[in-house]
Amino acid sequence: MKFTNHSQQNPTSFLLMGIPGLEASHFWIAFPFCSMYTLAVLGNMAVLLVVYSEPELHQPMYLFLCMLSIIDLVLCTSTVPKLLALFWANTAEITFGGCATQMFFIHGFSAVESGILLAMAFDRYLAICWPLHYGSLLPPEAVGKLGAAAVFRGLGLMTPLTCLLARLSYCGRVVAHSYCEHMAVVKLACGGTQPNNIYGITAATLVVGTDSICIAISYALILRAVLGLSSKEARSKTFGTCGSHLGVILLFYIPGLFSFYTQRFGQHVPRHIHILLADLYLVMPPMLNPFIYGMKTKQIRDGALRLLKRALSSHKVFNPTWRPHPILPLAFGQCLRDQWLPA
Repeated sequence: MKFTNHSQQNPTSFLLMGIPGLEASHFWIAFPFCSMYTLAVLGNMAVLLVVYSEPELHQPMYLFLCMLSIIDLVLCTSTVPKLLALFWANTAEITFGGCATQMFFIHGFSAVESGILLAMAFDRYLAICWPLHYGSLLPPEAVGKLGAAAVFRGLGLMTPLTCLLARLSYCGRVVAHSYCEHMAVVKLACGGTQPNNIYGITAATLVVGTDSICIAISYALILRAVLGLSSKEARSKTFGTCGSHLGVILLFYIPGLFSFYTQRFGQHVPRHIHILLADLYLVMPPMLNPFIYGMKTKQIRDGALRLLKRALSSHKVFNPTWRPHPILPLAFGQCLRDQWLPA
């Protein structure tokens, strides 16, 4: 599909280009994205269901994990269905309101996820460095307050960004991206966009810079505490857990920062590489988080197995002693006769 930007003041809709240079491969690129999205939805829903159904998992660590799963579901669902429609059905058009909403959810909940990752690092610091005071330092009501603070901060920072976008006049309709990324839309504006550029860079740098520094300090203190443990087995277990957590954090921050700053300063980076990485950034962490944070945690694995056993034992489809009621075949036969035999 070929797009051209026409001069049109304040268009009511935009056209998403997809991945420039790889238009011929859109159909095939959609399959791995669909698979990753399916795994992300199933994995995060499974984590939510397990934690909800297991009262002993109603602890800060698992409540933060549930918050992360909800945010990941919002992030990937706000992007991937439209991306698949673009790649498979060439439905490139998106209304201005839909574009602004998508941008708000993507950037807003990315900032919220950064705050939740910081809260999870703080939780691990208290659990490892202050184990005797962990319950009193982080009671359940404090978990809710930290989660609410992350939501209000993230969405509060992105609300002015959306308002700044709405005040612009636009001379083009074609967004050179697979989704409504802020700077990709701002580049279509006719007038000055300096307030958008300054606010976008300031907000992103403030969120990512503050959170990443605090996370680094938390894990440095955790590392110091772990190295002081006398048990080799305890050190190995803690290193394994914290290592996987750091892997998820790096997977979230590095591609996000690359996409953000490449859109502004990376003129020499091929556009298809930049946009492909930006698309993966919104689906890869939601797919991997349930496995790294959830399935590598023994309590989550045991809870999932118990839930599966209860489901198999209680569902009559899997119960070998279940037999259909005698009236069911008779009713089915009567239905067939009424459908196919003349009156």
